[in-house]
Amino acid sequence: MADLARVHHALLEWYAREARDLPWRRTRDAYAILVAEVMLQQTQVDRVIPKWHAWLARFPGLTALAGATRADAIRAWEGLGYNLRAVRLHAIACQAVAEFGGELPRSVDGLLRLKGIGRYTAGAVACFAYEQPVAMVDTNVRRVLSRVFGVEPAQVEAMAQSVIPTSSAYSWNQALMDLGATLCRARQPLCLVCPLVAECGGPREPKPLARPAGEFHGSNRYFRGRILDELRHTDGVPRADLAARNGNRYDLIDRLVVEGLVELDSSQTVRLAD
Repeated sequence: MADLARVHHALLEWYAREARDLPWRRTRDAYAILVAEVMLQQTQVDRVIPKWHAWLARFPGLTALAGATRADAIRAWEGLGYNLRAVRLHAIACQAVAEFGGELPRSVDGLLRLKGIGRYTAGAVACFAYEQPVAMVDTNVRRVLSRVFGVEPAQVEAMAQSVIPTSSAYSWNQALMDLGATLCRARQPLCLVCPLVAECGGPREPKPLARPAGEFHGSNRYFRGRILDELRHTDGVPRADLAARNGNRYDLIDRLVVEGLVELDSSQTVRLAD
């Protein structure tokens, strides 16, 4: 079993030297951190950085975002994919303005009252904006803690809070993410240069079975992206024309309507949802 004090010391010392210089680490603004966390959920860091700056320039705060339309948010999200995240951010801003005076709550429980914020994002905002000693477990954190403390990945959620150094929670959580992203990788971990090699029990999760990558071109995600990209640059397109240019995927257009990303009017014209 790893010695907790030694793990704290080694990881925090490593983070002080090797921390990634990310722009959202230079602020304690809760809204800016929320935007970063939502963008990072399914998008690589290098793609997020310019989009994060552009989003904050367009919507500098919750009030500005709530005052915009969903269509404005979807347009600003261009290039990030998984466009429901833009709708979710817009809904969070509207609820925060309506119920919380245009501010994000400071506690995890308060943040969880905002529809669209889950436990991980609530923990990230509480810790990184308000410096509260709370845990958040993503894929990287789960892998690092599982290996270091010799527990099954499924058990990490229950134990993550118990290993946080209370006075250094911000650095600890960021360090876990950095370690998992750079050294303690799922495949070919760089154990010999890891600051925790002396304490680590080694990988515990089974190696994933190799499987062929899914074909993106022609997939549902491909056509969803094409449909939304076309609508971003127009005030509306006849449903039949839009479907004809996108594999006759009427079903995806209808799904986007149900999800609240687009609207279909009585003349069968499709446009981004306001």
